[in-house]
Formats: sequence, structure tokens, C-alpha cells
Amino acid sequence: MLNHHTTELFIQDLEVPADNLIGAEGMGFRYIIDGWNAERILIASESLGDGRWFVERAARYASERVVFGRPIGANQGVQFPIAQAHARLEAADLLRAKAAWLFDTGQKCGAEANMAKLLASQAATSSANSARRACTAWRRSTTTSCSPMSANTCWACPDRTELSHAQTPRRGVSAAPSGRLLG
Repeated sequence: MLNHHTTELFIQDLEVPADNLIGAEGMGFRYIIDGWNAERILIASESLGDGRWFVERAARYASERVVFGRPIGANQGVQFPIAQAHARLEAADLLRAKAAWLFDTGQKCGAEANMAKLLASQAATSSANSARRACTAWRRSTTTSCSPMSANTCWACPDRTELSHAQTPRRGVSAAPSGRLLG
């Protein structure tokens, strides 16, 4: 795991007296798995925060960057990916809120916590890619640098490869030394 040190521990021939037993016998692993639900909800929340940062950054840049006398955000090709990323974040937030409510009320929330983590990490990844495209920042520059996205978000998302691969500039468009596309 990234950012986590793990160690194996083997315990053999250990007998636990019945009065020291926590919960029902044979349910220990289930209790551990259920304990991870809070972590899943937390990671979903972290991913949503990352995604919201990217959407806000992209929307602000698209509103401020003027090309040919108007903001680039006036173009639907710039607006739609940002809007879609925002919609994905809001949908993931609803599921995260449901998972948190179920957890807080002591109800089963494993499926909701897992889905919230998955959808939130995908939404954050989508938001990062939308911001990168809107800012036309294929590399880090001072005007369009991206925040260091949480490692949990990147590794939790099965579609993380898109974040790590720089896209080649399109035909007819030249890349400036800063990495920004000109066209």
C-alpha cells in the first residue's frame, strides 16, 4: 500500500478465554471489515475535497482566461467537462452522505461506503483531468499548477492511469516551453 507500512503477524495455538471474547465467536474478521467502513467514508470525503478544488480551479481559470476577446469558459467544449465533473462529485457526495448517515445510526453501510469511495475517487480523477484540459496544462506551470492530489484518491481510482500520462498535443497545435498549448 502507498503511504502505509504493513507487517505480518502470525499467532499460533492461542486460546482466548470465553470471558475475554469480544462479540460473537467466529465473527472477528467481519468486525474488522465493518470497521473499515469509516475509513472508506473518510477517503470518499477526501476525494470529494480534491475534486471540488479541481473544479473550482478549472472554472475560475476558464472564466479569467480570455482568448479572441472572450473567456474560454464561454465555449461549451470547455464548460461541459467541468460541469460533468461537478455533477459526478455531487452524485458521489450524496452516496457518501448516505453511507455516513447509515454508519452514524449503527446500520449496515458496507456497500454504500464502498460505492461512495469508488464513485468519489473516480469523480476526483475526472475533475483533475477536466481541470488539466481546461487549463491546457500538460505540464506543471506557475499559472496552472495542480495541487498534489491525495495518494488515496489516485490509488483508489481504477482509472488512475489517465492522471499519470501526459497527453500529446493535437495536430496543428504547438506546445510552448511552459507546457501550455498554443492554438
